[in-house]
Amino acid sequence: MSDYKLLIGGKLVDGDAAMDVINPANEEVLATCPRGSEAQLDAAVDAAKDAFRSWRKVPMAERRAMIVKLADAIDARVDEFARLLTQEQGKPLAESTAEIAYTAAFLRYLASLDLESKLIEDNESRRVEMRRKPLGVVGCIIPWNFPVLIVAFKAPVALLAGNTIVIKPSPTTPLTTLRIGELCAEIFPAGVVNIVTDMNDLGARLTSHPDVAKISFTGSTETGKKVMASAASSIKRITLELGGNDAAIVLADADPKAVAPGIFGGATMNAGQVCLAIKRVYAHETIYDELCDELAKLADAAIVDDGLKQGAQIGPLQNRMQYEKVKGFLEDARANGTIIAGGTVEDRPGYFIRPTIVRDVTDGMKIVDEEQFGPILPVIKYSDAEDALVRANASPYGLGGSVWSPDRDKAYELACEMDSGTVWINKHLDFGPNIPFGGAKQSGIGVEFAEEGLYEFTQVQVINEAR
Repeated sequence: MSDYKLLIGGKLVDGDAAMDVINPANEEVLATCPRGSEAQLDAAVDAAKDAFRSWRKVPMAERRAMIVKLADAIDARVDEFARLLTQEQGKPLAESTAEIAYTAAFLRYLASLDLESKLIEDNESRRVEMRRKPLGVVGCIIPWNFPVLIVAFKAPVALLAGNTIVIKPSPTTPLTTLRIGELCAEIFPAGVVNIVTDMNDLGARLTSHPDVAKISFTGSTETGKKVMASAASSIKRITLELGGNDAAIVLADADPKAVAPGIFGGATMNAGQVCLAIKRVYAHETIYDELCDELAKLADAAIVDDGLKQGAQIGPLQNRMQYEKVKGFLEDARANGTIIAGGTVEDRPGYFIRPTIVRDVTDGMKIVDEEQFGPILPVIKYSDAEDALVRANASPYGLGGSVWSPDRDKAYELACEMDSGTVWINKHLDFGPNIPFGGAKQSGIGVEFAEEGLYEFTQVQVINEAR
């Protein structure tokens, strides 16, 4: 019997089956955890539906207090959760510690938001008020790259608005989320929070379930298309945070030595497994060689190791499927470009790939056009900034992007023309719970974080009263 439990209707229960969770740093079984069945998923939805009737009437101040209590409980166990997260996900312990701390911070900030009615009109003939009501049961589908933090993107706003939730973690990173489920069982009324694991076989059931009012999904664009199609069966509300192929445009006046660390960090955090990571760099021809050299130096110096080991800067890829996919990108880079750093698979157990810098590539190649989701960074030469912008915008993705230049006005002008939900200037991967986040084009639908993210979990209702 597993030490880990599902959370259904306020009770911590075994799964109808079990599954192994692999440590990506050594490819050994880290733990055996419960695997939910379709019947258990249905039970979780039923429990959430029943709980919604009373939860929606709980005063917002009380709902807020419970979310903050969860944040406090997570803060009290940061070290324990961070170590477990590194073991199941692979990222260095410092990154895991930051993820757990950010999780508590997101919970706390998003719980502080408010939903106020808006008086649109009040005169001698009519009074018109706009209210925001909860939707009902929300399905939260969580990916494996940030399996704890992304719960905090969705759960607090869903719960604060008065919804109940069913969380489905990734099958390769369920453990820390299940541990947080133990805290939820002690804090929230039965059925308000439910957590059911699977082997990627319950997603279609959750997204098409007639009693689920909304799906909030983070993952690949291809899976997002399936979620969208499935949710259409009952016109569910959806929030989709999908893939990206973020471009960094480095202008001719940028100092390669100064910008290289920020670009490298923006590309290799979490072994490049970040939807908003830099996936391609457009560098002006006058600084191209020097920037490539600076990035290569950083890649060669990076310490790739088990995330629990002191000094590790880049851990393994999270799972074998992604590992094999990234190795395919390495083959493409070797065949069509010039690898100037990395390009090797570590000769050891675990899904390790050294950070790789590829030059002499251009648009139309797989390594440039597709999202690698790994520690590989192609650098493309350009001669005209407007041309670089056109090439950056040609992607079907539009999650994030960045412009690098000491000329703030020029960088701002270019940033405004990028077809991305977020554009940074002289930095990348800077976000927070108070800053709205959403993708353009095939990078998503809807917004997360801030008041805009909270509104995504509500239904507008207008009360129009005759005088």
